[in-house]
Amino acid sequence: MELTHYQESSIQIITGDRGVGKSTYCLRRIEEAIEKGWKVAGLLSIALIREGEKLDIEIEDVKSGKKHLLASRISNSINGPRLGPWFFDEETIKWGNELLMRATPCDLLVVDELGILEFDQKQGFISAFDILDQGDFQLALVVIRPEYLDRALSNWPRSEVIWINQQE
Repeated sequence: MELTHYQESSIQIITGDRGVGKSTYCLRRIEEAIEKGWKVAGLLSIALIREGEKLDIEIEDVKSGKKHLLASRISNSINGPRLGPWFFDEETIKWGNELLMRATPCDLLVVDELGILEFDQKQGFISAFDILDQGDFQLALVVIRPEYLDRALSNWPRSEVIWINQQE
């Protein structure tokens, strides 16, 4: 899919099962946008795999490349909310929200991802909701798990849904 500028802000919801390549899809769009000279901003989630198992998740500021550990399956390595086997770092969540609040205006905004913390628990990257509602971007890529797709579409009904079915 080729990136093009839109007449007004546009949101693309990137969805698919775990591990199919939603973040990889976003990374490719970021690279394409940078090549075109677009102003990019937002957060990209990066799974850290060790011995074939996803043990940690970093988030990357797509503008600067700066990374922070967001979540870990190792309980004593992080301080913050727990979700299933994952422990989330409160300071990284705060950093991510501050980054999102400064992300616009931009051409390409990336929010990878919004899920149970944001929709159900009103935690996580909750500043993304206001930023997306304001629409001060040309295009936003928002990663949403399939189980939250209906709720995301009720927030942003004009969004285009892009299903990722296999690793690109």
